[in-house]
Amino acid sequence: MMKNLKILLFPLLLLLVSCVDDEKVIDPTNNPEEISVAFFSAIYNEKDIKKAASVCSPKLARIILHYRSPEAVARHLFNMSYDSVEIRPDDSGVKVREQFKDEAKITLYFEGYYLDEKRRDVKRLLVIQKGGRWYIDKILKDPF
Repeated sequence: MMKNLKILLFPLLLLLVSCVDDEKVIDPTNNPEEISVAFFSAIYNEKDIKKAASVCSPKLARIILHYRSPEAVARHLFNMSYDSVEIRPDDSGVKVREQFKDEAKITLYFEGYYLDEKRRDVKRLLVIQKGGRWYIDKILKDPF
């Protein structure tokens, strides 16, 4: 009886583990806007810097992982702190993205709360494409 139970539980456990691993990775073949939103969502909403670093260029990933916590990345690298935040790409209709062959400049709008205070912010990213995959390469200067 116990042997049959182990045989039955092993595939279920394997399936469960494989589903959890899929959530830890951002698909870099998505479009640059989706990658950018997922990157910041991993930092601010999911509190997972490894997931965020998975779609960064090696240099930026090394900097992000150096801070070791999403709060430190948010505070030191982006100068933004949120308890919860909604992130959306610029959809003004004029230029959703300034995209060239292998790079895109993405503007993101942040609206959320920190210590019960409403906050808004804007960030711009340079996203590059290598081998059909998009990677966040640089955080650009504040547009305002």
